[in-house]
Amino acid sequence: MPIRETFWNIPHWVEIAQYLLGLLTIIIFGYGAIRRVRRWLKGKPEQRRDKVGVRVWSFLVQAIGQARTIKDPYPGIMHFTIFWGMIALFIGTALATIDWDVTKLFFNVQFLTGWVYVIFELVLDIFGLLLCIGLGMAIYRRYLAHPDRLANIPVRSFKWDDAYSLTMLVIIAISGYMVEGLRIAVAQPDWAIWSPVGNAIGNALRTFGDPSNRTLHYSLWIAHMLIAFVALASVPFTKFWHLLSAPTNIFFRSLQPKGKLKTPISEEEPGVENWQDFTWKQLLDFESCTRCGRCQDVCPAHATGFSLSPRDIMVKLGSYMWQSPNGKKMHGDVISADELWACTSCLACVSVCPVFIDQLTSIVDMRRYLVLEGEIDPQLQDALANLGRYGNSFGKSDRMRARWTKSISPKIKDARREDVEYLWFVGDYASYHDSMINKSELLAKIFQSIDLDFGILYEGEQNSGNDVRRVGEEGLFDMLAENNLATLTNSKFKTIITTDPHSFNTLQNEYSKNGQEHYSVLHYSQLFDQLIANGRLKISKSLGYKVTYHDPCYLGRYNGEYEAPRRVIAALGCELLEMPRNRENTFCCGAGGGRIWMEDPPEVSERPAENRVKEAAAVPGVSTMVVACPKDYVMFQDAVKTAGVEDKLVVKDLIDLIAESIEPDGNLAIEQD
Repeated sequence: MPIRETFWNIPHWVEIAQYLLGLLTIIIFGYGAIRRVRRWLKGKPEQRRDKVGVRVWSFLVQAIGQARTIKDPYPGIMHFTIFWGMIALFIGTALATIDWDVTKLFFNVQFLTGWVYVIFELVLDIFGLLLCIGLGMAIYRRYLAHPDRLANIPVRSFKWDDAYSLTMLVIIAISGYMVEGLRIAVAQPDWAIWSPVGNAIGNALRTFGDPSNRTLHYSLWIAHMLIAFVALASVPFTKFWHLLSAPTNIFFRSLQPKGKLKTPISEEEPGVENWQDFTWKQLLDFESCTRCGRCQDVCPAHATGFSLSPRDIMVKLGSYMWQSPNGKKMHGDVISADELWACTSCLACVSVCPVFIDQLTSIVDMRRYLVLEGEIDPQLQDALANLGRYGNSFGKSDRMRARWTKSISPKIKDARREDVEYLWFVGDYASYHDSMINKSELLAKIFQSIDLDFGILYEGEQNSGNDVRRVGEEGLFDMLAENNLATLTNSKFKTIITTDPHSFNTLQNEYSKNGQEHYSVLHYSQLFDQLIANGRLKISKSLGYKVTYHDPCYLGRYNGEYEAPRRVIAALGCELLEMPRNRENTFCCGAGGGRIWMEDPPEVSERPAENRVKEAAAVPGVSTMVVACPKDYVMFQDAVKTAGVEDKLVVKDLIDLIAESIEPDGNLAIEQD
């Protein structure tokens, strides 16, 4: 009868030595693990014990199921096969240990017998083969394909750490198969066919003869055992640690809305100066980074020549938290100000990280320190000063905010004095920027043409503070939010609408009424989607254009709204042809995170907006790029000129298409750019 004999051909003294080495391995592993956890606990406190059920499900789907990892096909399949190959072999070893050292020793019963054992061998053989396939893919990718995102790791020792981890897994996998094959070559069991890989190796080795194979089996068994124990003992000291830290990080990931930025721990010192000023969860982030480079691949700043790499920031911080200070400062010596100010806060890095690292929060925390120290771009300094004094970044009087409404008749309601169904939070760019004022006028006329009950706050509105907060000026954000909330609280409305996804995000996620109830907020694309669906907005003319659409980061990635603008575009009779990077994979225009107020450094090869309009211009048959964000419109209008695609691409706001479609006679027409 097939049966599992763990120590076949192994002397008793070797069996005893294995248990002693196993105990030593556990001690070393435990010491290293405790050392790691104690380092995390040097960080500031942070509450991550809520919604345990959601966290468990997230752990099962993302850590065990590898759902996000598998989205990137080649490395996803590679990692999936390695992960599940190792998990299966670990479980198999554990079951064999229980079978031989527990149930047999104490109860004189083994469960790995008969058909159970045969199936057990088959399953382990299959998963071992998957492991070898995954390791082969990893070797090819890292040492032959050389993808950019795996290159230039800023901490030199990590290059050897990567090689060590991969080498150890390869040796363990191959030696394990060799030991199995030699055992089959000597014993020649009837069930050998159920271990296809081991049986094939056994058949190849059978020519060496019984004594030679027994000696080789004995030697390789000891080598396999020693290598496996070394690998286990080294887990807390090498890249292997991510096998534990990554699932832990997934379990403790943020469950807050993506658009709700974490508030500083200390109001007096909101910025992070040293690594101990980060929270324990942020330190866990740094330790969980696998250096896979997915975040770097999607970073618009990195792609266009800025000095920022989200991967490198995590890697450098993860290394720095273990170094002796030796006079080295985190700001300047480890992380440069240029890296931090390059971030557009687009959330692309956070959205693709397979272990749910929150790079943006750490970047903003470090920016908060730079703001306190005055290490900011002069133009950004001017914008923040204007925001503090005037409530807008343009440095214009609050009384000029609604100047664009003078051409609108009848006069738009003042929502501070009259009850309205919809409160239009216009935003700075739609109120002050020359390229956007006519869009605001046009939208107001559209609203009036369908008798929409709406109003605005006139000079009572200030900048929502979305980008101010992500710049790191928490105090200014609080002031702007407090002023706006006071005005909103004294106004009577049912729903807020806005054309600006940045304002939409903060009003939706970071403003609250009486500290608890969130306001109901709609982006104008969502409103028009509803109006078209219920028949309130009549489409008079099918446009018939072939267009492409740019997903704004703060509408899409931050708040998950991808379909409403597309449904509106389709309802207007346009054929939508997608750019390669769309929906969650959209490419940022480069305006977010305060970048729209900053000067680009000279080393930048092209601005993100230029990169994006070139992509749009390359879509076959498309001559119109549709946007749904004032900042996108401003950035792309300039980019089509500097990128040299003016003759190929026209940038239009969704407002333009709606106006053209509902009034074919041009009654709503106003002068366009």
